[in-house]
Formats: sequence, C-alpha cells, structure tokens
Amino acid sequence: MEEKETCPAQRLLKILSGKWKAAIFRLAVESPLRFNSLLRQIPGSNKQSLSVALRELEEEGLLEKTTVKLKPLHIEYHLTEKGKTVIPIFQQLEGLS
Repeated sequence: MEEKETCPAQRLLKILSGKWKAAIFRLAVESPLRFNSLLRQIPGSNKQSLSVALRELEEEGLLEKTTVKLKPLHIEYHLTEKGKTVIPIFQQLEGLS
C-alpha cells in the first residue's frame, strides 16, 4: 500500500526532484522564462531534458506556457497561482543548504 504524502514540502520535493526542475522553478520565481534563456542560465542543460522538465512542471500545474504576440512570436513560461503558493516552501528548502 502506497503511503500518501501529507507534508507539502515532501510533495514539492518529489515534484522538483527531476533534472533541472528546481533550477527552472527558482528562475521562474524571479521572472517569466524563455526557453533559450533557460538554456543559457542552466549550465549543462540541453534542449531535450529542459523540454521534458518544463512539460512536467506544466503538468503539475506549477508553470504555464504563454505565447507572446510580439514580432517574432515567442513562448514564455511563468508561475501559475498554484506555483506561487509553493514559493515559501521552496525558499525554506533552499535555506537548508
């Protein structure tokens, strides 16, 4: 029988445990993100693993992808309301190091 996680920090740790997810979330707290900017800001990342991490954060409801209708069009990722609610937990976890 699988034990249900009752601690919000434990749930957040599980969500952010994938490669690059914590780094993406930390950067999203600061400002909206563009894909190529993420590639530059996260050393060692690559397009494929970054795409997977972004998609998984979207599926968890922490990030939302928006098309910005400027010329040229571009995609931005930003925190959802749910994502904003976990910022204090994330910051506490960051403070443990």
